[in-house]
Amino acid sequence: MATSGFKHLVVVKFKEDTKVDEILKGLENLVSQIDSVKSFEWGEDKESHEMLRQGFTHAFSMTFENKDGYVSFTSHPLHVEFSTAFTAVIDKIVLLDFPVAAVKTPVEVSA
Repeated sequence: MATSGFKHLVVVKFKEDTKVDEILKGLENLVSQIDSVKSFEWGEDKESHEMLRQGFTHAFSMTFENKDGYVSFTSHPLHVEFSTAFTAVIDKIVLLDFPVAAVKTPVEVSA
């Protein structure tokens, strides 16, 4: 099984009064300014049963070419600054950082 990059997966539950739209804009701005981020996706859970969700509401996924790209991202001054604001609005968080084992690669969907 081939590896194809390094993944940073974040699952969160925001604090009650968080302006989530502002956080999302900040994240989108952050990843657009750091070249080591090869892809960024996010989503808000709308389908899971509450007992399976365990209170978590949002997931964020970033892909890097390799672990060095991820390390470069985490030490980047813009990431360090954003992390302070992001951490302040988090109620619960799970982080997973791992090399990607590609089993079936995504197919490009034409618009």
